[in-house]
Amino acid sequence: MASRWLRLMVGGTVATVMALGAVTVAAARDLVVALKTEPSSMDPQYHALTPNTQISQTLFDPLVRADAKLQPIPALAESWTNEGNVWTFKLRPNVKFSDGSPFTAEDVVFSYDRIPKVPNSPSPFTLYLGSVAKTEAVDPLTLRITTKSPAPNLLINLAQLPILSKTAASGPAPEGKTTTELNSGNGLAGTGPYKFSSWKRGAELVFERNEHYWGEPPAWDKVIYRPMSNAAGRVAALLAGDVDMIEDPPTDDLANLKKNNKLYIEETPSVRVMYVAMDQHAEPTPGIPGLQKNPLKDKRVREALSLAINREAIVDRVMGGVAKPAGNMLPYPMFGASKEHAEAPKADIEKAKALLKEAGYPYGFSITLGAPSGRYVNDSKVAQAVASMWSRIGVKTSVEALAPSVFFKKRDGYEFSAYLAGWSVTSGEMLNPLASLLMTRNPEAGEGTTNRGRYSNPEMDKLAREAAGTMDNDKRAALLQQASNMAMDDFALLPLHFELSVWAMKDDIRYEGRPDQTTLVQYATLKK
Repeated sequence: MASRWLRLMVGGTVATVMALGAVTVAAARDLVVALKTEPSSMDPQYHALTPNTQISQTLFDPLVRADAKLQPIPALAESWTNEGNVWTFKLRPNVKFSDGSPFTAEDVVFSYDRIPKVPNSPSPFTLYLGSVAKTEAVDPLTLRITTKSPAPNLLINLAQLPILSKTAASGPAPEGKTTTELNSGNGLAGTGPYKFSSWKRGAELVFERNEHYWGEPPAWDKVIYRPMSNAAGRVAALLAGDVDMIEDPPTDDLANLKKNNKLYIEETPSVRVMYVAMDQHAEPTPGIPGLQKNPLKDKRVREALSLAINREAIVDRVMGGVAKPAGNMLPYPMFGASKEHAEAPKADIEKAKALLKEAGYPYGFSITLGAPSGRYVNDSKVAQAVASMWSRIGVKTSVEALAPSVFFKKRDGYEFSAYLAGWSVTSGEMLNPLASLLMTRNPEAGEGTTNRGRYSNPEMDKLAREAAGTMDNDKRAALLQQASNMAMDDFALLPLHFELSVWAMKDDIRYEGRPDQTTLVQYATLKK
């Protein structure tokens, strides 16, 4: 498994069906997919969360898309040039939205302008527009983007931004069609391979082929998504033939599933880091009863909590080996990850207890650890393991494991002193997790968009901003390494492990897994 991880991180061969024309069209065949997490919205700009983005990327196209190695390739933009802070994109001609209306540069301008106007976004897409100063339609098939400074990550960031139809998605609200309207299908016109048909929350989401799609038709006439948060239930549905493909079968079942000649199992190393975030802002903090002072603002306490965690034991005993212990937010040697934190820290119970005593908590304290149940692989089990390990050093920990939608609502309301979550590094370099998880929270500037621990380090912010405007790869990598080392040395959050992504499907279906863990049905094919 380690060798597979290394091959991916250094750019080794990973099969992909991203190229146009790599699908085989099947007549009158539907695909039924069991999702581990239902999307929270159909609005493609509401919530930067994998269950949402993988759905929106099936209905909508970005200017450029990320291939299986997370590198930008043409999509709605056929080509682009860059001169200093000015990028010029030549758009693909004769593209239509699913309602038959033509796609032009005005749709791109509308889509990017809408992003900061979407209210109450839990993880806003402004993260991907932080470097953009101005977007202009030069003519119907030419777009000009001016950045605030040199922007080395502009292309891969634009890959996260689906393009809506200005005509269909305009409306009287500041953002045009509201999230509620889009959830009903009103204004939900995209240029992707599928179009919206219906959504019954908690039951099924149905897409049909987009007859106006500009690329090769996908293999399936209709795609039916069924949310099934219970992993055992997903397996049972697959074995019964009720679904064709499932996300994340239980790690305990993998060995038996691989022996089943009626199934095909796909395993792919991912860039999703599982981590524990800690409240470093509130005084007192809500999940630690009896203390007016927030102990998590003390670096010694955060280090003690990190030292209490046996990451290798979690990978072996909880994850069944289907993960890799993490010492940073991105696996080394990926871009911007430093060798200094390439290895996960070793557990040291005695040192952890000594640090707590030094910080003024010789008898520890009580804390509640928030976690989703069913969003990530074995998420609630991992949280229970962390709780047990913290309790051994005197930090008596209870776990509040909740349905993902409830968890994220409470997390975004700052109701946890500590919580377990995951982040998929969509850009393939360190700037992405720094900007989203650790920069001082300023969503309007695309900084700290998912920093719900409210960690703040102006010196680290300065390094990350400098890296964001540095085109020289060696200099940018050095700045990112310095910034991430600063955060890890400060125990700003606690990386636990990197997930291994797994899909199980009927034997006549093939899906090449992606490191960003997205299930993109347009690339699922019939076995040749």
